[in-house]
Amino acid sequence: MAHMYTGPVEAALPTSLTPPRLAHLATLVAAGARAQRVTTTSPYTGAPLADLPVSTPDDVADAFDRARAAQAGWSATPVADRKRIMLRFHDLVLQRQEEALDLMQAESGKTRRDAFLEVSDIAITARYYARSARRLLSPRRRKGAVPVLTQTTELRHPKGVVTVVSPWNYPLSMAAGDAIPALMAGNAVVQKPDTQTALTALWALALMREAGLPADVWQMVVGRGGSIGDALMAGGDYMMFTGSTASGRRIARDAGERLIGASLELGGKNAMVVLADADVEKAAAGAVAACFPSAGQLCVSIERLYVADEIHDAFVTAFVEHTRAVRLGAAYDFSVDMGSLTTPSQLATVSSHVDDAVSKGATVLVGGKPRPDLGPLFYEPTILAGVTPEMTLFDHETFGPVVSVYRYRSVDEAVAMANATPYGLNASVWGRNGAQARQVARRLHAGTVNVNEAFAAAWGSVDAPMGGMGDSGLGRRHGADGLLKYTEAQTVAHQRLQGFTPPRGIEHEQWTRILTRAFKTLRALGVR
Repeated sequence: MAHMYTGPVEAALPTSLTPPRLAHLATLVAAGARAQRVTTTSPYTGAPLADLPVSTPDDVADAFDRARAAQAGWSATPVADRKRIMLRFHDLVLQRQEEALDLMQAESGKTRRDAFLEVSDIAITARYYARSARRLLSPRRRKGAVPVLTQTTELRHPKGVVTVVSPWNYPLSMAAGDAIPALMAGNAVVQKPDTQTALTALWALALMREAGLPADVWQMVVGRGGSIGDALMAGGDYMMFTGSTASGRRIARDAGERLIGASLELGGKNAMVVLADADVEKAAAGAVAACFPSAGQLCVSIERLYVADEIHDAFVTAFVEHTRAVRLGAAYDFSVDMGSLTTPSQLATVSSHVDDAVSKGATVLVGGKPRPDLGPLFYEPTILAGVTPEMTLFDHETFGPVVSVYRYRSVDEAVAMANATPYGLNASVWGRNGAQARQVARRLHAGTVNVNEAFAAAWGSVDAPMGGMGDSGLGRRHGADGLLKYTEAQTVAHQRLQGFTPPRGIEHEQWTRILTRAFKTLRALGVR
């Protein structure tokens, strides 16, 4: 392979990640003084990284008790004061970003450029909800049952304590990004980040407390879902989960049993459609950015690529060339394009999916093998052709740097193939004719669709909702929905002068005729 790389990094961590600093972050875990410990390792090297206390179900229950006690005062805190805290957090994230970048790389194995996208995301999200919360939470006048006589107001109350379960692949974006709107809505949060990347989540917690958030309002627990999952479900008033579809189904079932709400961002098998009029070079470069960020360990990255017959061969040639030029390696700077996978299990999944496809007749156009010479969990960016339905990766999420390329002969065929999946998280359409590309986008079964971009345009548009259709989940993050889902709507209707029963001296039969004439008059006047 012609990949350029820096070679394996030394086991020593960046100077910002000193043992005392990592140990201090570990003290923020809600766990008892005699808690068992778990050691995480760095994906770049396999060397030990963090020693974390493990929370028990009793620790989780205690965290919820303290969060519930703190939430009463937090919900009474004026939105303007919450805003000031959130904007201070925004500033601290940007000021201390070097430490965050080091942590994310050390825990996940991603490149510095991918880590910086998370810093950017959290700055945007914090600023948006800090400045939008007052408008979204303010009482709203609604049309009353009877014009003039009924004054109706919609109020918004926080749910109470929100449970957030966040994944390892985007440890800052998913941890802080879901907590921010919940906090701005007046809730307390008890969160379980994935153990592998808990330090990044704890770093965000430390900064939020430094910005002024009362300590018990946002708490972190660490442990396996099989051990503390029931306690997390039992303690919260709402569940925010990002993870696998299988786990999401169980959480939805349990939330339904408790009659609490849940928002679930789950798996995806995202498609990119390259139209016949697309700029081949731009689309090929865009495909690299779509398929291989964070080594493909991104819920909204592309795993299926459909290319118009007229440009298929030229596109594939350009795509392979761009992929061969990807700089693969480990470095705590901006010198590489793609980093490591995060866990041994993820490497095993990627390898098994590719090996299965090749054994059944798929062709490897580039990549297709691990790179132990770079580190224990590296895998080359991989393009496959000739993928067929009997191959596992045809319709199962790989969650790695692997994409399959298909040819299509009509737009209808491309749309049908792109939609032939139970998932519906993200999609991408490329073409010179923007109006035509947007028409195709509207036909795709996905919660977000990007035109001439992979995923960042929709994800970064935080004023618009983001989430999945079908097996990709329920609910939305971002936009008004991303905050209001953490609230309960209450309607207060004040009836004045005349109610809905007949006035004294008027019989019911006469009253019904009066009301009928009134309804007809309102209809004629166009009143809703």
